[in-house]
Amino acid sequence: MVEAEEHLEDITEHVEGEEFTYDIKIPEERVGVLIGTSGEIKKEIEQLTSSKLDISKEGDVIINGSDALLLYIVRDIVRAIGRGFNPKTALLLLKTDYALEIIDLRDVVGKSKNNLERVKGRVIGTNGRAREEIERLTETSISIYGKTIGIIGEVGQVSLTRQALSMLLSGAMHKTVYNYLERKKKEQLFG
Repeated sequence: MVEAEEHLEDITEHVEGEEFTYDIKIPEERVGVLIGTSGEIKKEIEQLTSSKLDISKEGDVIINGSDALLLYIVRDIVRAIGRGFNPKTALLLLKTDYALEIIDLRDVVGKSKNNLERVKGRVIGTNGRAREEIERLTETSISIYGKTIGIIGEVGQVSLTRQALSMLLSGAMHKTVYNYLERKKKEQLFG
């Protein structure tokens, strides 16, 4: 998994006439999730986006299609599934104002395995409660996978979630982060 993870963002784009292509690498253990039982997830993505996915068992994914914007979204859907999201959650990216953000924890804490585990533990919380509370307050979905944290939601909410996670990763107490999010939620509701 470590080797595959090092190359996850090896995304290349090719333009051939009116056909566009993205090459992306996902972890081998996520290939089955991307394909789905009897290929239904792959088929659903292809049908919803008029694209074609070629998926190798090693995790190399080639995405082809003629709509550059839709292909960019398909790339994000594949990245989201590769980063641990449920395919149904990843498909929310087809909504107009939804976005995917990936935070590489190595940028925050360096390469120390102990520090990575510690900050992942802070984000997840006891029995997953911290992550669930942040998801509830921001109406986003969060996936902690490998050395990354992924966020899917409405663009403004993704930004708010990133800010909350940044506070948590830099040592803020959980209660402080929740209070911040509750205050922001009230501001959004009442102006």
